[in-house]
Order: sequence, then structure tokens, then C-alpha cells
Amino acid sequence: MDSLRLILLLLLFLPTCFSFNLQTPSHNEHSNQSSSLKQQILELANSPRMVKWMTSIRREIHEYPELAYEEFKTSALIRRELDKLGVSYKWPVARTGVVAKIGSGSPPFVALRADMDALPIQELVDWDHKSKVDGKMHACAHDAHVAMLLGAAKILQEMQDKLQATVVLIFQPAEERGIGAKDMIQEQVLEDVEAIFGLHLVSVYPIGVVASRPGEFLAGCGSFKAKINGKGGFAGIPQHCFDPVLAASASVISLQNIVSREADPLDSQVVSVAMVDAGSTHDIIPDSVTLGGTYRAFSKKSFYALRKRIEEVIKGQAEVHRCSAEVEFYGNELPTIPPTTNDERIYQLVRQVSSKIVGEKNIELAPLFTGSEDFAFYLEKFCFTCRHRLKKQRKRKERERDIEVPKTISSRRRSHYEQQPLLQPKE
Repeated sequence: MDSLRLILLLLLFLPTCFSFNLQTPSHNEHSNQSSSLKQQILELANSPRMVKWMTSIRREIHEYPELAYEEFKTSALIRRELDKLGVSYKWPVARTGVVAKIGSGSPPFVALRADMDALPIQELVDWDHKSKVDGKMHACAHDAHVAMLLGAAKILQEMQDKLQATVVLIFQPAEERGIGAKDMIQEQVLEDVEAIFGLHLVSVYPIGVVASRPGEFLAGCGSFKAKINGKGGFAGIPQHCFDPVLAASASVISLQNIVSREADPLDSQVVSVAMVDAGSTHDIIPDSVTLGGTYRAFSKKSFYALRKRIEEVIKGQAEVHRCSAEVEFYGNELPTIPPTTNDERIYQLVRQVSSKIVGEKNIELAPLFTGSEDFAFYLEKFCFTCRHRLKKQRKRKERERDIEVPKTISSRRRSHYEQQPLLQPKE
């Protein structure tokens, strides 16, 4: 059973991890509890029966990959296994998703998420469990992610009498489209949840190594599509045309200047044009050209600044060449994913627990990576919820403070008193 899943499982059995109001046990109690739970989890996870079961699940999913919102067989497999375990669940969620709960039914609520969809890729490696669906493959390890979360469900169910929390298991569709997490959030899967964890297998680290980082981690990702309209005609007399190919070419070059000449070199950003669709005849200037690409950045400020400049540059270059341009950034075909920013307090907690499982020498600080993950939507939702909660707490503190202020305080002293910073809520 994968070490990362064990980390999250162990984390869930420590009652002080997520609820701000629980009392912290003594150091010795905490240490003994951690050691005992770690041993129980490892024994369950590494039993031959568990390993065989999880391997068979992963291989079954790998043989029948399904694209975004087509994960019907995968969803049926998940429900089949949850039924066998006696775990209750809700289905369908966001069309093909499954959401299960294990534990006390009381706070704190903690979520674990696995993505389910495959990629439109032909599997070329010949092995016993090769994809049986032409043109589709689990090339991004989502088959393993599902198997790992089912493995977590099995252990959690066997140890639920020790759980002092409620674990929400989120089997999410359409991560590869960048929109599955948003659809799950809209169906209230994060209701009452205080923390959420996701993980991803990668091949750059040896087995047993845990890598992450606090704060900014994965880049925000946006796509753009622009149509430059001109006036086509015979290429031999270009003076009678408004050449959209020339305008598009100038746009592609100018877009590269955003990163090389406008962005801070220490603030990593990417603008890449990956698609150009123009005419089909060598001596005819087309009426229009379509181009598209991606932009990425690690901070929200840089991310949205990039989007603004992309539109300005394309429209500006079109106008210089006597053309016009339409630029699109939104829609299901062009999803915008915010940067993935890990909560620093939760990161430290995961790092601490990780060291108990794999040892301090197997903990690595992951570098920033310009790939994107729609898990960012869950984190963004938590940021909004936390801000809302803090705002409510501050208002409550204000009301309590006003009630407690002695009426004999002079207006001048009271004004000074009310201007003092509010107490921050205890963590």
C-alpha cells in the first residue's frame, strides 16, 4: 500500500489535527498513540491480501480507461467495492462522481480526494493489463489514485471505532478537463469539511519518498483562443488585402515579450502559443486566422495580469495590421485553473506525519512546477470559507467587546479603545 496514503490515514487518527477546539494530549500520550496507530495501519496495509486486492483494482481500472464525465465503469467499480466494505455513499455527484463518508459522523470533517478520468492517448507498451480501449489510457496515474483511496476506505472502515473524525472520500471526475472539482464543489461536497488532501504519483522520485511544498506549488493555468479577422485575396497582390497571417505572426512574437521583457525574472511565468489555423492554399491570403495557447503563473496577481496583457497584445497587433481580433478565455473548452497554494500549517502537519512513516531522510521539498491541477479549486474554496469565518468571528468579537466596555469610559478613551486591533481567533 502506498506510503502517501498511509500518511493521510495516520493523520486522520490524530484528534488534534484539524479541530481548533480539541485539547492537545500530553507528549507521551500523543507519541504512544501515534506509534500504535502507525503499527496497526502498516500491518493492515502490507498484508498480502490487501496488496493483492488493491493491485487487482488498479489493473481493472487501467484496462478500461474512461475520459472525463464518461467514468461509468470506474464509478460502478468504486460503488461495488464500497458496497462490499459496507461504506455508505452518494451517487451520482457531478454526473459520475462518488462521495462516501466513514467515521463518527461528527466534526472534524476531513476530505481525501482521488481523480478518476483517463487521457485520450494510445497505450503502446505491451503488457498483460494494457488498455483495452483504443485511443484511451490511464497515463496520469488516476487508476492508481482510485485504488489508493479505496484502500484507504478499507482500512478506515476496519478502524472506524478509533476514528475521532468523519472522513469524506471524494472520487472526482474530469480532472483532466480542469472542471471536475468545480462541479463537485457546486454539489456541496465540502460542506462542513475543515481540511482536504490530494496526492499524485510521480516517477521522478524513488518509491517511498514524499515531496511537497508550502505555499505556491503548482501554476495557475489558463487557455486563450483568438480569431484575427482581415480581408483575404490573391497573395500576388497583397496590397488589396488586410493580411491576418501577418497580424497573427506579429502577435505570436509579441506575446513572447510579455514574459521576457515585462515579467519579473524571479516570478516564473509562461505564455505559449500552441495552435495556429490559417489558410489551406499557398497563394491565397485567408480572411481569418485562429490561434491559441496557454498561460501560466504561480501568483494570482501575475496570472490575471498575464491574461490582461495577452488580450491587449493580440488586439493591438491586429489593429496595427488593419485587422480586428476576438479573444476568448472562458468556457468548458478553455478552463481556467487558479494556482495551487498549499496551506502552510497543514503542510507542516503532513510533513511531520510523513517523517513518522517514511523517515526524515525520505522527505523532500518539491520544486515549483508549471503543471496545473483542479485540486486548486478546493483550496480556493477553503480560503474563501476561512475568510468568511474569520469575518464572522471578528464581528462577534466586536459585539462582545462593545457589550463589555464600561459605560463610564469617556468618549475619547472609548474611541481609542475601539480602534485597537481585534484579537485573532485561536488556532
